[in-house]
Amino acid sequence: MAGYTVIADTGASLLRLLRESMTPDPVPRPELIGLASPRDAGDLSLSLFLLNVTENGEARRTKMQDRGGLLQFPPMTVDLYFMITAHSNADRLTRSLDEHRILGKAMQVLYDNSVLRAPFLEGALAESSETVRISYVSMETDELMKLWQFGDLSYKLSAVYRVGPVLLDSNRTKTVSRVVERHITIEDKDGGPA
Repeated sequence: MAGYTVIADTGASLLRLLRESMTPDPVPRPELIGLASPRDAGDLSLSLFLLNVTENGEARRTKMQDRGGLLQFPPMTVDLYFMITAHSNADRLTRSLDEHRILGKAMQVLYDNSVLRAPFLEGALAESSETVRISYVSMETDELMKLWQFGDLSYKLSAVYRVGPVLLDSNRTKTVSRVVERHITIEDKDGGPA
């Protein structure tokens, strides 16, 4: 389980996985892979953009967590949706081929690491024993075009991935005390003391 940083930790974990797996080929330097919207990608070769966060009802936890004298309410279980987009500064004759290679490698890496594990986990994810799954989200072209709301930026081939579930801890707690004494009264069937 993790605190409020779990969303940032998930993005950092994906970033670490892709940077370590995609450099020096097809991306020459790790810093050319980053968290940014396609509109703000600058000189990035691959951008990861968190485009949606949804609650995962199937993985919802209902059990209170014992924290020694306190019961912590169950965590919120969320799925994160990332759009990955390849970018190239090559001339227009080879730009598309470069972008296809970069996107292909990123998809290969995410497929081969469909369960995100150490050593790629960052922050609170590294401290927990939870697994984080990565799955491709199949979308029709018109659905992707609707997601592509970046002003006057022309559409670039992108892929969307669901990452999760990740657990976002609750700050709500309930004080509990141990039972230190109990009283037992035994009654006869007739309602009187035995």
